[in-house]
This record gives sequence, C-alpha cells and structure tokens, in this order.
Amino acid sequence: MGGPAADTTDTHGKKCDVRNAPSDPSSSEGNDALGERTELTRARRVVVKVGSSSLTSPEGTIDRGRIAELADVLAERRAAGTEVVLVSSGAMAAGIAPMGLTARPRDLATQQAAASVGQGLLVAHYTAAFARHGLTAAQVLLTVEDMMRRVQHRNAQRTLRRLLDIGAMPIVNENDTVATHEIRFGDNDRLAALVAHLLRADALVLLSDVDALYDGDPSRPGARRIPRIADPADLDGIDIGGAGRRGVGTGGMVTKVASARIASDAGVPTVLSSAADARAALSGASVGTLFAAHGRRRPSTRQLWLAHATAARGSVVLDPGAVRAVAEGRASLLPAGVVKVEGDFSAGDPVDLRDEDGTAIARGLVNFDAGEIPDLMGRSTRWLARELGPGYEREIVHRDDLVLLGAVRERARRGAE
Repeated sequence: MGGPAADTTDTHGKKCDVRNAPSDPSSSEGNDALGERTELTRARRVVVKVGSSSLTSPEGTIDRGRIAELADVLAERRAAGTEVVLVSSGAMAAGIAPMGLTARPRDLATQQAAASVGQGLLVAHYTAAFARHGLTAAQVLLTVEDMMRRVQHRNAQRTLRRLLDIGAMPIVNENDTVATHEIRFGDNDRLAALVAHLLRADALVLLSDVDALYDGDPSRPGARRIPRIADPADLDGIDIGGAGRRGVGTGGMVTKVASARIASDAGVPTVLSSAADARAALSGASVGTLFAAHGRRRPSTRQLWLAHATAARGSVVLDPGAVRAVAEGRASLLPAGVVKVEGDFSAGDPVDLRDEDGTAIARGLVNFDAGEIPDLMGRSTRWLARELGPGYEREIVHRDDLVLLGAVRERARRGAE
C-alpha cells in the first residue's frame, strides 16, 4: 500500500522538499540492496517520472515552486554527467483551472481539451526552470501504442537519443490530446517504464505523493516500509491499495508497482519514492522502495507492452497439447490447437490464450477476427491453405507476438536463469 503524502512533510511530520530530502538511515537493507542503491549514483542514464499531484497545488493549478525544485535536482544530476529523461504528468491537471473547471473532467472530450490547454503551460514552466541551469527543455509526446509499433518505436528512440546527445532535457508526456484508452492508462507510470526499456536506461525513478510501498495501511500503527522487492513473489499478501490521495492524477500504487515490475523485467532497477525525496532517491539513499532488476534476457518492447500495458479484447481457448506447446515450447498458436473462441475481437487485437479451465497462460496479437476462427479450429495450416487459400496458412498467434502471463511467465523466467 502506498505511503502518506510526502510533498510537504516526511513520514515523521517534519517539513521537507526536494532540495533537502531526508534519507532513511533507520532502514535495514541487506548488502545486495545497498549495492544496488549505490549503483544509482553511477547510472549513466536515468528516467525519472513525476506525477500530477507532485507538480500542482491543492486547487489543481501548476505550482511553479515544485517544478523549479525538481528542475534543480535533475539539473544537478545532469551536471554530474548522468543523462536524464523526465516523464512528466500534469498537463490535464494544469488545464483544469484555465478552463474554469473545478475538478478533473470525466468525459473524454473535456479531458483531451484540458490536456491540450495544460500541456503548453506545463512545458513553459519546465522551459523556464531548466533554462536557469543552461538546459534546453524538449517536449516529446507519445502514446503507449507508439511504443510498440516498429516504425514509431524506432523514431521515438532516435529522437530521444539525439536529444540526449545534444545535451537537451527531454520531457516526455503521454499524448492525452489524442489518446482514448491510453488517457486512463496509469498516469504515465507504464509509459515511463517502457521509455526506460526503450533507452536501455540504468535506472528508473518513480516520484509521486506516496513515499514508499508498505506492508499494510501506513496510517495504522506497525505498518512498515518495504525497502526492497527482489522478486515478484515478495508482493504476495501485500495490499497494494488504490489511487493517489490528492485525486489529481489517474495513477496510484497499483500502477506504480505494475510499472516497476515492467522495468525490473526489462533489467532496469526501479525506485518508487516521493517527489520530496527526489534528491535522496537519485543519490542512492535508502528511501522509498527499490525494485531490483532481474532476468538475463531483455524482452522486446512489444512483449512488455503485451504483458503489462494491454487489455485483452477476448480469449482463445487451447487444448492441452497447445497449452504445452505455447507455455513450454514457446511455440506459435496454430488453428489445430484451438477449441473455443470468446468475445468479439478483430485481427491485430490483443487476446488472452486460456486453457480449458479458464486460466490465462499467455497474451498475443491475433491474426484473425473472432468470427473467422471457429471455421479454422482443429485444422492444420496445410489443410486450410489447400481448402481456403494460401492466406490461411498462418498462425492464430505468432510466437513473436505472444508473451506468457502470470505464474507461467515466472516459471519460464526462472528456468531461463
């Protein structure tokens, strides 16, 4: 569960800000964790994500002081030789007051309008704040789907790398003015994890109004900060909780933990901390919660997107032989192994691959519409090509567009290690 708000006070009630962030010397982390924290100070490239509630006032307007404080911390790290990419929320929140609204809009059109108004204000303040340090701010607007399409993926990668080469400060935000499903995607948390993977960053730091992950409700006596998550199994039994306390952004501890897992799966260590502790988190102090990197194989961005950033539009049920082929043999799903189709989806949509007990074992991009698959089930691709034409000699889901889920994925990962 997320900790209490930490924009203006620490967990002991003392005033603090990003310029004087407290460390947590009372924390007892093992040698491995301390070593991983030390690695943050030597990171060559860091992605930092900051949430809406850390940049705005309680009334929902841009807080110039908070932006200036964050810029000071990031510029300091940049001057020390680290490449920094900032993923910043706040556009929609910044547009609320100028549009005469009193709360975050619920309908999509007004959300997009607020983001359009607020994005210019947000970047203007960042531009001024970084200019004080001689740094040029560069706006980069992305959607999650841009990250998984090959052409857009490469273009985003080239642009961000070139901006870093010329010494600019990239400021990435989700393109909320045109996003539909993505506008509720998780307050940029997952986008930040994908950007960290895209750029092969050495670390990801998620800053918000929560100071760490706790083993229970932090408002109750006895709740303890969890300093380190070494394995997804460490999260078993932990009540992760809901959205952030301020209610300005869309994210909460659930999306932050999910994003930390995306990054750690991609080999990027992640620190979840408060914006008040930004300097301490970047300097390797024992604040927040560290999600250790694991796995020797770096998954593709498409695989990360499928596993963590998509919602299935339907399901394809597999017979036992196909389950084994997909889960253990990393094979493509062929028509012969399908026994049932559930839902209404189109070719190219993400679908869950389930066993006959209903357990989702994998997710992938399907090559056929839901209405086409029943006529293909149980047939070999050779028979389909002969009877229906060469266009049907293909997989239901190709292995390159498929990722294992849940316990199946964890077993496969442990086997690879």
